Amino acid sequence: MNLAVDIQIVEKSFHMETTKNIVLNGIDLRIEEGDFLTIIGPSGCGKSTLLKIMAGLDTEYKGVIDINGRIVEKPAIAQGFIFQEHRLFPWLTVEQNIAADLNLKDPAVRQKVDDMIEIVRLKGYEKAFPSEISGGMSQRVAIARALIRDPEVLLLDEPFGALDAFTRQHLQDVLIDIWQKKKITMVLVTHDIDESIYLGTDIAILRANPGELQKLVHVGLSYPRSRTDPSFQAIRQKVLKEFEKTDTESYKDGEGI
Repeated sequence: MNLAVDIQIVEKSFHMETTKNIVLNGIDLRIEEGDFLTIIGPSGCGKSTLLKIMAGLDTEYKGVIDINGRIVEKPAIAQGFIFQEHRLFPWLTVEQNIAADLNLKDPAVRQKVDDMIEIVRLKGYEKAFPSEISGGMSQRVAIARALIRDPEVLLLDEPFGALDAFTRQHLQDVLIDIWQKKKITMVLVTHDIDESIYLGTDIAILRANPGELQKLVHVGLSYPRSRTDPSFQAIRQKVLKEFEKTDTESYKDGEGI
């Protein structure tokens, strides 16, 4: 495979009066084209900050992000970004939100929007407004809006965190389906160990104070995955043991990260 993303962050810090808070330190990660990397770690370890740096939303750091040979210096279509909230335009329909600044009257755009609606399983809701659909459906619209611009990498910042367990699991399956169909490199930040294993080809475990890469775990399980399968549980125990090496006692019981 070709290298899709090369992450080299020497340091990311914030200054508060006379105090320097190092958020990320010495992050060295390489993501292959078509991989699905999930990132987990305790609160304050810099997961979302790392994602924003990859998206070009935060450029105040020492280091470099390279996506397919291009240095990331600002937001671009190549880095699709999905926020924790769907951020849809309430006055636009589903299909209009997906198209956003693209012209729906253009036959090529119309076809891409129709294709996206099929992929994210929203057929029949094209004319619905955000207030008329569920939170899970709204997140699917947000994903379709990012994908229609054919990004090289799709970055997702806890996109399912506010959803109920049933909807969350359903959208995890939708996301895997999209990833397999589009063959796009994905990076997802989550607080949930099971989600990180269920989705990811690899898991980057960060520790806090400062935020550093503690372990990169290769999952190595075929899709679709079962959370009750012994091989899944073996990976889960491996990930949990990494958290037991930290001082963050609250994560030893396997609850959300």
